[in-house]
Amino acid sequence: MDVIEVIRTKRDGERLSPEQIDWVIEAYTKDEIAEEQMAALAMAVFLRGMDRAEAARWTEAMLTSGDRLDFSDLARPTTDKHSTGGVGDKITLPLTPTVAACGAAVPQLSGRGLGHTGGTLDKLESIPGWRAGLTPTEMRKVLKETGGVICAAGTGLAPADRKLYALRDVTGTVESVPLIAASIMSKKLAEGTGSLVLDVKVGSGAFMKDLRSARELARTMVDIGNDHGVRTTALLTDMSAPLGRTVGNALEVAEAVEVLSGGGPSDVVELTVALAREMLTSAGLTPGTDGVKDPADALADGSALAVWKDLVHAQGGDPDAPLPEAAEHRVVLAPASGVLTRLDAYQVGLAAWRLGAGRERKEDAVSFGAGVTLHAKPGDRVSAGEPLFTLHADEPERFDRAAQALAGSYDVGEDPGFDPGPLVLDRIG
Repeated sequence: MDVIEVIRTKRDGERLSPEQIDWVIEAYTKDEIAEEQMAALAMAVFLRGMDRAEAARWTEAMLTSGDRLDFSDLARPTTDKHSTGGVGDKITLPLTPTVAACGAAVPQLSGRGLGHTGGTLDKLESIPGWRAGLTPTEMRKVLKETGGVICAAGTGLAPADRKLYALRDVTGTVESVPLIAASIMSKKLAEGTGSLVLDVKVGSGAFMKDLRSARELARTMVDIGNDHGVRTTALLTDMSAPLGRTVGNALEVAEAVEVLSGGGPSDVVELTVALAREMLTSAGLTPGTDGVKDPADALADGSALAVWKDLVHAQGGDPDAPLPEAAEHRVVLAPASGVLTRLDAYQVGLAAWRLGAGRERKEDAVSFGAGVTLHAKPGDRVSAGEPLFTLHADEPERFDRAAQALAGSYDVGEDPGFDPGPLVLDRIG
């Protein structure tokens, strides 16, 4: 094979053969292709795209570059969820134990936050003692004992994706739909789940800003999953405003526990239940029938909370320990009375990042107590002079820049009938 010929093939808008894809991924993983050559191919894919067969083969090549977990021997059917990332998106925390409480096994490999989007592992690491790094043997043990596990992906899973993503990040090719889809799906297929539900976010705080692009990404990933024998569906969900009323690490853990205790914000409960029902159905279980508990009941009767405590404890954490709190707080007051008609998720996420809840580089530490508490969501009535946001940070010098991000993030109007719209926008299956 000749890498220049592979680049030219895609540059000229032609279809890459399975043999070309297999070779180029293997050679790049083995450092036999120069970074500038792979960058040229990534740009050619960005500009020319891939068809369904190419995207599936590209995913398969990255998948086979490393290990693949197998949980087919478990007594329960396996199912998982992947979110494309958002602001206040703590859904994995209540979702995993809820689905486990209803009879499925959930092997959830999660990541860390970067930029304005929060990471599930960062949130969970705010729990004293909790451990993200598990060996495959430890992961299987926790899964058998509790029905769920949330941990970091090992370095042996899809190493080609890890290397290629770092290259895409510095060459302006991250936004390619087939490359995004192959990146996500190679990791998810490597974890060995029997079915998969994708939560594809849409809106200002999401990677996909509009329904058209979100549908394209969702359809590409659903096709890849099903082509690889994993039952895959997707829900398109709104990310124009943050989920719930907290954005941060420990703040979101506390909110997730509220949901698991039968309370919590209605949007977090709604999305948890919707995704849980979709996951159970994909796993071949029918919620509310044949001994399969409905997710709403699992939240209400305490069974999901019990699984959460078992899961946290099994990974070294203390589910009853106090969570970290920021050293400093500042309240932002509503400038006028009326109805909150807009709350921009990206700007709120940026504010939380500036407060220390996120990181600029992967190796940076996060402040577990930092973040934003939202005292109103779109559709709520606010009063002038009353709290609109509470900012949490360990260093008070962070407040001004965070407040700047929030200054243009919201609108207060006089529309008493304002409706923020549905949370679940579409289903792709």
